[in-house]
Amino acid sequence: MTQKIRYDAIIVGSGAAGGTLARELALRDQKVLVLEKGGGEPDPDSRVEPHGKLDFRFIGRGVPVARGIGVGGTTMLFYNTMWCPPLDYFQSLGIELAAEVEEVRKDLPIAPLSDELLGPVAKRIMESARELGYEWEKLEKAIFQDRCQPGHYPYRARWNSRHYLREAVLHGAEVLPRAEVRRVLLEGQRARGVAFFANGTEQEALASRVIVSAGGIGSPQLLQASGIGSIGQGFFCDPLIAVFGTAEGIEDVGEFPMAAGIHLRDEGYMMTDLPVPRPTYQMLALGALRLDRLFAHSSTLTIMVKIRDEIAGHVSARKMRRIFGPPEREKLASGYRRSKEILRRAGARRIFKSRVMAAHPGGAVRIGEHVDANLQTEYEGLYVCDCSVIADPWGLPPTLTLLSLAKRLAKHLA
Repeated sequence: MTQKIRYDAIIVGSGAAGGTLARELALRDQKVLVLEKGGGEPDPDSRVEPHGKLDFRFIGRGVPVARGIGVGGTTMLFYNTMWCPPLDYFQSLGIELAAEVEEVRKDLPIAPLSDELLGPVAKRIMESARELGYEWEKLEKAIFQDRCQPGHYPYRARWNSRHYLREAVLHGAEVLPRAEVRRVLLEGQRARGVAFFANGTEQEALASRVIVSAGGIGSPQLLQASGIGSIGQGFFCDPLIAVFGTAEGIEDVGEFPMAAGIHLRDEGYMMTDLPVPRPTYQMLALGALRLDRLFAHSSTLTIMVKIRDEIAGHVSARKMRRIFGPPEREKLASGYRRSKEILRRAGARRIFKSRVMAAHPGGAVRIGEHVDANLQTEYEGLYVCDCSVIADPWGLPPTLTLLSLAKRLAKHLA
């Protein structure tokens, strides 16, 4: 029988929130175990499984949502956009985040891309949008810009959760990859650890505090598997489309996506540039049945429209299900109309849109309903910290919010 080791805290998941919690708790001399379902190493410079596994789930009528399975979670896949949390919203939930946001800003290289690093697609779209009266601005990114050159954004220049995990390990934390947590161990109204599968065997790890940071899909599913039946009714998934147009004078230089954009809060969506690699573009063009545009990548301008959807549907052990209603369809249609206007102003023709996709689901383990202001569930010592806890429709890049929530939770736990 495997020896059971007791920890101060067990963290399920190693993405934005899990990595932050590991670092913050280890820096406070806590004995921490991080369990990660996927493979990889807690080293941002490692080339072993550098990007983790891209896992696709489907929502409703074939709408795909992607997540990263591996050490570093979905931070291994994201575009490093750091959007400031809506502080007044969290204040209404009894959560002050301003101090933690500033701490993250001191930790990480958060800034808009320099003009030198802004690519031709982003520049042309921004110029066109501004000519039409949009307040299209550069977005903040977590990138070590001194390691970049125009058209070259090396892997080591992009911040991801492995940077925090490396610090955590240096301060005594353990990170165990390929460890699939099957359930949280509950005793009465308390958490006492987790049961997980690793190295071909069922094992247990014990702690008085368990933090579930397995993501907007994984966290509600794990809580359900642990016998907490009230979880999973309703979630958001930030539906999005990419809008493409062919233009003269565009050169594919491998620029970084989401360099600039606009948040139309009242309309409920944001728009950004979205130059994507050739294979991704061809996959999206193929999905849109635009075979005539399959080889037009090098002369294509792209805008992403990402909307704030309603909390609806359900997450169960094996699937996520929901149908987008008229409000979501109208927002996507409005964003498509505006994107076409901007692209045409930029000289683009043969404009088409991708099928609907989804990004960073959440909202299935909501603050004020399933967890309190300290992110604790009804079970003492059992916490949730990831996109799941956001209680209302979102529609924004969530990483800076998750880092700040995790820092705040670490202070509470320590």
